[in-house]
Amino acid sequence: MFDNLSDRLGGVFDKLRGRGALREQDVRDAMREVRIALLEADVALPVVRRFIDAVTEKSIGQDVLRSVTPGQQVVKIVNDELVEMLGGEQTEGLDLEAKPPVVIMMVGLQGSGKTTTTAKLGKFIREKHGKKAMMASLDVNRPAAQEQLAILGEQVDVATLPIIEGQQPTEIATRAMQAAKLNNSDVLLLDTAGRLHVDEALMAEMKAVASISAPTEVLLVVDSLTGQDAVNVAQSFSGEVGITGVVLTRMDGDARGGAALSMRAVTGKPIKFAGTGEKLDALEAFQPGRVASRILGMGDVVSIVEKAAATIDKDDADKLAARMAKGQFDLNDLRMQLNQMNQMGGLGMLAGMMPGMKKAKAALANSGMDDKVLVHMDAIVGSMTPKERSNPALLNAKRKKRVAAGSGLKVQDVNRLLKMHQEMSRAMKQIKKMGGLKGLASMFGKGGMGGGMPGLGGPGGGGMGGLGGDIPPDLQNLLDKK
Repeated sequence: MFDNLSDRLGGVFDKLRGRGALREQDVRDAMREVRIALLEADVALPVVRRFIDAVTEKSIGQDVLRSVTPGQQVVKIVNDELVEMLGGEQTEGLDLEAKPPVVIMMVGLQGSGKTTTTAKLGKFIREKHGKKAMMASLDVNRPAAQEQLAILGEQVDVATLPIIEGQQPTEIATRAMQAAKLNNSDVLLLDTAGRLHVDEALMAEMKAVASISAPTEVLLVVDSLTGQDAVNVAQSFSGEVGITGVVLTRMDGDARGGAALSMRAVTGKPIKFAGTGEKLDALEAFQPGRVASRILGMGDVVSIVEKAAATIDKDDADKLAARMAKGQFDLNDLRMQLNQMNQMGGLGMLAGMMPGMKKAKAALANSGMDDKVLVHMDAIVGSMTPKERSNPALLNAKRKKRVAAGSGLKVQDVNRLLKMHQEMSRAMKQIKKMGGLKGLASMFGKGGMGGGMPGLGGPGGGGMGGLGGDIPPDLQNLLDKK
């Protein structure tokens, strides 16, 4: 998401940072390039105009032009305005404090991902808020729409309203309200029908369902891949139904991202969630500050920390931390770390969220390598015997051939993995010499990294030790040859 825009803006700001002093014309020239970049990213023209005017006015002030680091000051102003455009620093979540069942009505065009998003949101509410949810499909037009939600409900462990053939959306909504009360559900999610375009029949149905269910939240689900059309759809629904927030789907696939940047300004309503993949846990609360940082190539370490906390098993992290403190690191430990990286979104996702890792991400893309490399590495380790995993020194030429055949790869791939393990193992021994994890953490100041995030070397951390900092030479060779 935002890759093209991020690359264009990065080039503009690199030029600004490279200048010791800035003239007003330098700022105006840079803003002209930013304007073109935003328009090419499909940001709505009125939004672009307001943004450029605001940034230019603040950037040509004497405090900026005469500052010690004027280029950096301009970047900060752009960052602040991006955050404001996306909705401000305050994240606006769901209003779940009303009298239960709290009704959340999902609206949008057909094909925008409403049904899948409904299931994702049901799972999110159950896991993140600890609330009991129920889902009901009101889509009687699309074939098997109700059956689809029922199947998804089983997958996310959220109850769905039983299907009764022949009922109309208003009748289903009435029955859903009654069932949610009888079931003591805290939240009722109504997955309404969509159309191929906005029309009177669609809006009449939305209003009829809303009058029956009195929803606390009306969430507009919009496919971010539709670009400027997504903005037009949002304007139409906002004027007719009275939405309370927006959910942007397929945020992982759109390299332009203009829909996200335009949505808040056009509707006046917050973007509450972003769908970041096909998996049913690929739904994130929309954080304007973090998104702005990603756009400007500043990374998003906070999200990495949260992903790690959600995916890394604490017992595994503690065991690995204890082994690291002793300077121990075998292929079982390496396999655990590879699995953790996969669960956290893979190499590309992590590289895109790490500050200063844009070149590494570009190298991954240019090499044609994707997250299959993690699967291949896991297959290699999985083809070894337990003794070989615990003691890699046992792997002679004959054993390597067997492992390569078992994993469906080449002996060279096995050798590269073993060399990478040796690099990481040496790093673990260095950590031990430096006083273990506590000694390493003390180098970063008191408290290390916020109490020890599993995976980034804080006290009690374990996850991704040995992959921090510069890429080890053997891992770089592996990336280059894939």
